[in-house]
Amino acid sequence: MLSFFIQVLNNMKIRNKLILSFVVVVFVPVAIVGIFLTGELRKFAFNNALEQAYQNLDRVKKRSSEVINVADDLSYRLSYDQRLKNVANHQYESVYDVFLAYRDYPDLQQAIRMYKEISNIRFYSDNSTLINNWEFIYPEQDIRQAEWYTRAEQKIGLVHWDYIQDERDHKFYLSLIKGVDLGSKDNRGVLVINVNSNMLNTILSQENFDTLIVDSKNNIVAANRPELYGRTLADINDHSGAVYQQKGTHESVINEEASKVLIEPLNTESGVNGLRIISIFSIDSIVAGANRISQLAMTVIIISLLLAVLLIYSFSSLISNRLLRLSKHITKVGTGNLGVVMVIDGKDEIGQLSRQFNSMVGNINELMNEVQDSNQQKRRMEQKQNEIKFKMMASQINPHFLFNALEAIRMEAHLKGETEIARIVRLLGKMMRSNLEVGNGKTTIQDEIEMVQCYLDIQKFRYEDRLKYELVVDPAANRVRIPPLIIQPLVENAVIHGMDHKEEGTCIRVLVSVSEDRIHVSTVDNGAGISAERLELIDGFLNDSDEADGGRIGLRNVHVRLQLTYGPEAGLTIYSEPGLGTRIDFSIPTGGENDDERADRG
Repeated sequence: MLSFFIQVLNNMKIRNKLILSFVVVVFVPVAIVGIFLTGELRKFAFNNALEQAYQNLDRVKKRSSEVINVADDLSYRLSYDQRLKNVANHQYESVYDVFLAYRDYPDLQQAIRMYKEISNIRFYSDNSTLINNWEFIYPEQDIRQAEWYTRAEQKIGLVHWDYIQDERDHKFYLSLIKGVDLGSKDNRGVLVINVNSNMLNTILSQENFDTLIVDSKNNIVAANRPELYGRTLADINDHSGAVYQQKGTHESVINEEASKVLIEPLNTESGVNGLRIISIFSIDSIVAGANRISQLAMTVIIISLLLAVLLIYSFSSLISNRLLRLSKHITKVGTGNLGVVMVIDGKDEIGQLSRQFNSMVGNINELMNEVQDSNQQKRRMEQKQNEIKFKMMASQINPHFLFNALEAIRMEAHLKGETEIARIVRLLGKMMRSNLEVGNGKTTIQDEIEMVQCYLDIQKFRYEDRLKYELVVDPAANRVRIPPLIIQPLVENAVIHGMDHKEEGTCIRVLVSVSEDRIHVSTVDNGAGISAERLELIDGFLNDSDEADGGRIGLRNVHVRLQLTYGPEAGLTIYSEPGLGTRIDFSIPTGGENDDERADRG
C-alpha cells in the first residue's frame, strides 16, 4: 500500500504535489483547529452566560430578601406590641373613644411612611366595637372564610406569605400574613403586611433575562415583564414543567425555544415561605454572539485559505513552467538538435541545472567537431570515434544527474511552499496589527473617546468602586479628526494622580463640547489636587524648550503636539487646588478635516 502511494506521488506533477502538500499540511490542521475553537467558543459563551445568570439571580435574591425581610421584621415587632393588642382588645363605648385610641396609636401609619418596602398594613380583629379605618378592620364573612385568614387563625405566631387581594383597593399584593394572640384562644387577630410590588418589579426590571418571583401557589407576584404581573406559571408555555420545580438548574422548551431555567428559594429570616425566584433565558440567545464570531472566523479562514491556494498555485506554476522548459530543451537535444541554448533565469537549483545543460550541450558540440576533424587517418579516426563513444557514454551520466537534481528541486519547492505560506501569514498578522496600532496620521474624536473608555474600563476593573467616570461628548465633535493619543494620556494622568491619597475613590469626567468654531476638551477629577508650587513646576515643564527624557506619552508630549498641530494657543491649561481635584483643558479649531469629508473625497 505504501509503495503504491509513493508510486502515485512520483507520477504526479510537481504543481499538483505542492497543492496537495498545502492541503495536507495547512488546510486540514486549520479546519480541525477552527472546528475545535468554534466548539470551545460556544461552550465558553454558554458557561459565561450561565455564570452571569447565577450572579444576577443571587443579586436579585439579596435585594428582594432585603425588601421582604422588612415586612418580616415589622411583623415580629407588631405581633408583640402590647399597645397594638390593647387597641384591638378594648371594648369601646363610643366612636369618640375609638378615635382617641387610634390617635394615640399611630404606629401603623408611621411604619408605612418609614419603610418604602411596605405598601400597606392592616390588622383584623373580632372586636365589633372597632371602627373600620382600613388599618384596624372587623373582618366580614368573606374575609373570615378566606383560606389565608383561617390558616392564620389556626397557626398563631407562624408567618406565611400569600398573593391576596386587598379589599381596600382591590389589587393583589404579595402579603405577609400572621396570626396574633390577643390574650385567649377565642380572641385572635390577623396581621397583614403588603409588600411594595413596585419595588420588587423595579428590582427585576434591571435583569436582561425573564425573571419572576412566584409564591407557593405558583402566582407570579413580581416580574420584569409587565404582561406577567398577576399571572400564574400556567400562563408560561413550559413543555416539561421545569418552572414548577422548587430549586436548581433545569432545561426545558419554553415558548418553543430551548431554554435554561434557574430557580432559587427566596426565604426570609423567619424560615421557609414557599417564595422562589425563577430566571429563564433562551440558549440560542446566549450562543448567538459566539455563532456570529464563529461565522466571521470561518469566513476569514476560508478567504485566507483560498488566497493561499491561489498563491501556491501561482508559485507552483512558476516552478513547473521552468522545469517544463528545461525538459523541452533536453528533448530537442535528444533528437539531435545541438544548437539549443537555455536562457539562465535565476541562481537557484533550476538555474544551476540550466547552466549544466548548456555546458553539456557545448561538450557534445565539441565532441562532434572533433569527430569531423579526425578524417585524416583511419586509425586516428577510429581512436577519435572510440573517444567520442567513450565521451558519449560518459555524457549519458548527465541526464541521470538531471533527474536526480529534479527530485531535489521538488523537495526544495515543497520547503519553499511552506516558507511562502508562513510569509503570507506573517503579512496578514502585520496587516491585522496595523489595524490595532495607531499610525502617524490622525484619528477621530469618537475613536479616541472609545480608546479612553476602554482604558477607563480596564482601570475600573482594577480599582473597582474606587473609580467612577463619566464621558460627555457633543455628537457634533465625533467625526472631527485629531492627532492620536491626545485625550487618553490626560485621562491616564487623572487616574494615576487622582487616585493618590484618596481611599474613598475618584471620579473622572471627560467633557467634549463644540462652541462656535472650536472644540473644547476637559478632563476633570476630584482627586487630591496639586499644590501651587507643584503646579508652577508643571507649567514650567510643559513650556520647557528642552526635550523630556524618555519617549513616553505624557502631558508635555500632548502639550507640544497640540501646539505643533494647531498653534501655540492650543496647548494644555491646568487648573488645580489641593483637596478639590484637577482640571486640564485644551481647545482646538473645528475647521480641520473630518471623516465625512474624507469619505466624500474617496
